[in-house]
Amino acid sequence: MTNYILKRILALIPIMFIVGLFVFFIIHLIPGNPAAMMLGPEATPEEIDAFSRSMGLDRPIPIQFVEWISNVVKGDFGTSLFFQGQQVTKVVFEHFKVTLTLTVLGVVLAIILGIITGVIAAINHNNILDRIIMIITSAGVSIPNFWLGLMLVLFFAIRFSILPPAGFKPLSAGLGESLRYLILPAITLAFGQTSLIARMTRSNMLEVLRSDYVRTARSKGLSELMVNYKHALKNVLIPVITIIGLSFANLMGGAVVTEQIFNIPGVGRLLIKSVFTRDYPVIEGIVLYIAAMWVIINLVTDVLYVIIDPRIEY
Repeated sequence: MTNYILKRILALIPIMFIVGLFVFFIIHLIPGNPAAMMLGPEATPEEIDAFSRSMGLDRPIPIQFVEWISNVVKGDFGTSLFFQGQQVTKVVFEHFKVTLTLTVLGVVLAIILGIITGVIAAINHNNILDRIIMIITSAGVSIPNFWLGLMLVLFFAIRFSILPPAGFKPLSAGLGESLRYLILPAITLAFGQTSLIARMTRSNMLEVLRSDYVRTARSKGLSELMVNYKHALKNVLIPVITIIGLSFANLMGGAVVTEQIFNIPGVGRLLIKSVFTRDYPVIEGIVLYIAAMWVIINLVTDVLYVIIDPRIEY
C-alpha cells in the first residue's frame, strides 16, 4: 500500500505539468489585455505598454510559460494582477478555506441523508416509502442548483426571514453564526449529491440483500437490524464511497453557481472574477489546485477501499 501511495503521489507531477501546459496556453487565447483592464478605460497606450512590460506580459508566450513553470516547481505561483500584487497562493488559500468549509458541510449532509434514505428505500423495496424516496431523489438529480438556491432564499430568507439570504461568516465569528450563513448554500449543494448517494445505496443494497450470505445470516436467526446494517451495509459502501469521493472533488473544484447565488467568496467565485479581469496567474493557480484536489481525493478514496474491505489489494 505504501508503494502504491508513493506512485500515485509521483504521478501527480506529470498530471500537474500537462494541466499547467494546457491552461497556460488556453487562457492566453482569451481576448483582452490584462494591463488595459487593470488600468481602466482612461489609461493611455503608453501607460498600458509600461504596465505590460513591468508584469512581463509583453514577452513571447513560450518564454512566459518556461519562467512560470520554473517558479511553480519552486512553489512560487506568481503574483495576482488584480489583487494589488498579492501572492497567488495567499489569494487562492483565502478563498479555498471558504470553499472547504462549505463543501465539508454539504458533503456531510449528503452522506448522512443519502445513506440513511438509500437503506430505508432498499429495506422497504416497492413499498410506498420506497416510491416516495425515489420520487424525491429523482427530483434532486433533476433540479438545477441555481433554481433550488433561489427557492430556498425566497422561502427561508425573504418570506419568513429565518436565515440570511447571502453572505459568509467564518468559523472564527462563532459556530452558530457561521452555520446560519452556510446552511442554505450547504443544502443547495447537498440535495443533488444526496439523491445520487441515496440511489446508489439503494441499488447496491437491493443486490446485496439477495445474496446467499444474507440469507444465511437470516437463517441463523439474526435480527433484521443486524443483517441490514452489519452484514449488508458494509458491502454496499465500496461503490457508495466512489460516488462520495467524486462528489467531494466536484464541489471542492468550486461550486460556482451556489457561490454566486449566495455571494460566498469561495474558489468558484474567485475563478469567475479572475476570468473577467484576465488575472492569468490566479486562473492558473486555481486550475492547478483543482487538478491536485482530484488526484488527492481519488487517492484517499482508494485507501478507504482497503480500510473497509481488507481483501482489496493494489
